[in-house]
Amino acid sequence: MRMTLSSEQICARMKADLHYFRFLRQEDISLLARYLDCRKLKPEETLWLEGGECGFMVFIISGNLEIKKNTEFAGRQMIVGIYGRGSIAGELCLLDSSPRVVTAVACDEVELLILNRQDFDRFLIEHPESGVRLLKGMLMTVSTRLKKSFERIAAIF
Repeated sequence: MRMTLSSEQICARMKADLHYFRFLRQEDISLLARYLDCRKLKPEETLWLEGGECGFMVFIISGNLEIKKNTEFAGRQMIVGIYGRGSIAGELCLLDSSPRVVTAVACDEVELLILNRQDFDRFLIEHPESGVRLLKGMLMTVSTRLKKSFERIAAIF
């Protein structure tokens, strides 16, 4: 007899899978999990569009998100990254309330944990020490991406 998991069981498994965020302690993960929602994307499903409102960031549990940037040529986009398991996306606009600067599309089936703006702010207020570790991890992620971008730009010239 084959058992199927309920959406609640799948979500609980996804939240438990946050252990790969090395910048968070286990107790931070347990606290943060209460603020997260689960979502699955189908292949080629758009998560957000460039220029759209920013209300959430995501933690990628499985699958890959293709990150695209509009070019100066109407209707043409350039792939600027592919983010997979263990990556975060959408964190920049969550910090500064700016519109989305890229489009995010699922390459394949993607499982995500979503942290919306209100819950992000509430987490930082209610759990400041854990919040600092989360922010440090987000900064580390952004810094790593920026370094890789510098290397790519330098390789062109």
